[in-house]
Order: sequence, then C-alpha cells, then structure tokens
Amino acid sequence: MKLCIYPGTFDPFTNGHLDVLQRAAKLFKHVRVAVAIDSTKKPLFSPEKRVELIRANLRGLPNVDVTSFDGLLVEFARKEKAVAIIRGLRALSDFEFEFNMALMNRHLEPKVETIFVMPNESYSYTSSSLVKQIAKLGGDVRKFVPANVAQALRKAYPKK
Repeated sequence: MKLCIYPGTFDPFTNGHLDVLQRAAKLFKHVRVAVAIDSTKKPLFSPEKRVELIRANLRGLPNVDVTSFDGLLVEFARKEKAVAIIRGLRALSDFEFEFNMALMNRHLEPKVETIFVMPNESYSYTSSSLVKQIAKLGGDVRKFVPANVAQALRKAYPKK
C-alpha cells in the first residue's frame, strides 16, 4: 500500500488544509494526516483536540486517517513506511521554506519524496495564524474553516 504523510500543526485545521488533503487522497492509496507536537510553538489546541477536529472532517475520505507525532518528520515517515510527504503550497512565499525543508528531508531520508500540492486558489490567502487572529478579534471564520473548527474557535475566544 502506498502511504503518504500529510504533516502539519493544523492549529487550526482550515478549509485549505482540507482541500490539500482531498487532493492527496486522490493520488495515494492511503493518506495519514500527522499532527505535529511541536514544543517550539504555543498552539491554541492540544494535539488530541486537533486530531479530533480533523477526524470529524474525514467523511467521504475512507483512505485517510489522522494521528499525532513528536520528533523528526522523516523518522515518523520511516516508521510508518511512507513513500511520500505531502506539503501544501499556497503562494510563492511558501516555496522557499518548503523547498529547503524538502531538501533537508531528502538528505535525512532519501527514500521519502516530498510532493507539493496547490490548494484551490480561493484558499491561497488562508493560514491558521490569520484564522486565529480573526477569531481572537471576534471575526467570523466560518468561510475559512470547517464548521466544527469554527465552533471550537468560538469557545476558545469567547466574545467579551
């Protein structure tokens, strides 16, 4: 079975993430969404909550599952026997960082390819950071994230 890993912090999971995931699910027999436990970031949601929020949006994607991981992505990919890592590219500004990361990952694990997937252009400006900022300031994020994520953000940032 050809498995790919779709890694990220997904804090929060956006419609752009879902779009990339749906595209990856068409390309691979199995996609594993890998929620990164990154000690250098201060995420809004716990890894368990992020996994739960993503899992609720996997209807219609029978070849997709979600888990969390800690440590080097390539080590996780090797352990899972993945053949590829999927990365979303929203804009040219993402490319340099993602390109360098892909080259480093290739150096660490040459058997795992990185594949860049572009989301629908309507999501090219959507980022988790911007979504959190809008939610924190009381804005409506329903067009940027799945309904369950919008609800979780409303609970995390109650109106004052």
